[in-house]
Amino acid sequence: MSRKPQPAEPGDRARIEVVFDRPQLLGTVFGQYDQNLVAIENVLGVYISARGNKLQIEGEASAIARARDVLTGLYNRVVHGEEIDAGSVAAIISMSAEPTLDGIIRHQDSEQPPVMIRTRKKTIVPRSPTQIRYMEALVRNDVIFALGPAGTGKTYLAVAQAVSQLISGSVDRLILSRPAVEAGERLGFLPGDMKEKVDPYLRPLYDALYDCLPAEQVERRIASGEIEIAPIAFMRGRTLADSFIILDEAQNTTPAQMKMFLTRFGMNSRMVVCGDPRQVDLPDPSKSGLADAVARLEGVESIATVRFNVGDVVRHPIVGRIVEAYEGPDSAPR
Repeated sequence: MSRKPQPAEPGDRARIEVVFDRPQLLGTVFGQYDQNLVAIENVLGVYISARGNKLQIEGEASAIARARDVLTGLYNRVVHGEEIDAGSVAAIISMSAEPTLDGIIRHQDSEQPPVMIRTRKKTIVPRSPTQIRYMEALVRNDVIFALGPAGTGKTYLAVAQAVSQLISGSVDRLILSRPAVEAGERLGFLPGDMKEKVDPYLRPLYDALYDCLPAEQVERRIASGEIEIAPIAFMRGRTLADSFIILDEAQNTTPAQMKMFLTRFGMNSRMVVCGDPRQVDLPDPSKSGLADAVARLEGVESIATVRFNVGDVVRHPIVGRIVEAYEGPDSAPR
């Protein structure tokens, strides 16, 4: 490693050594050209040197403690066969600032992480403190409102949890819906039957499904009715029992549509309502059914509200900067 340590100021810096049992895994932990170590050094202001299975971390005491936890977390994820990318490194660094998340970050060899979602294609672990609360709410609560900007994992994690429960047999059906607000009277000019007309508006839901299940299973389950993807208008008059139900882009519902959708709830079901209150496409943004529902139902037993902000964006870092530029650094949903 060619990086040189920063000059130390007496009494200001400390040094610790971390030893790993399986040095053959450290190349994956470090990343190509040590890019993961560079990210940790740049964010936390520490210097990391490696020799064999030993790493020395130099810096301020609080920073080197965080760096140790981040490296241990990355190492144990590699031990468990999980992929490490720039996003997961940034997520673990971010979560290391929360002392209460130590068990999740370090993810000890002797036990699985306390919060995760298993699907056919991958095991999903949280990438931000808010994602941890959201994933816990997806297990505990009957109705969950997930509010926040694009890229925070609202819909993706809901679909992953739904797929996990469908695979385990705890629900019989997965129902995905969203309003086709952008269509309006233009919908009739699109080619094809009704499914072909509305599929473009439901594409993000398909994308999440294909990321959690093999393509042939998605197609088979859609054909059998185990997975249903439809506009919100198709929900009227139904009672959805033994189902995991997801409404995406809920900010584009009217209060009447939202009431209709929420009252479809049946026995042994779970419902997740996702949306960004700042991105309303209705003619009158003040008439959003999402804002109306949250105002009425927040605090009701078995109903949880999870709010994401720009700091929870887990896509490419530039997405977070774009959201911040448009909405401000504290763009928490109302």
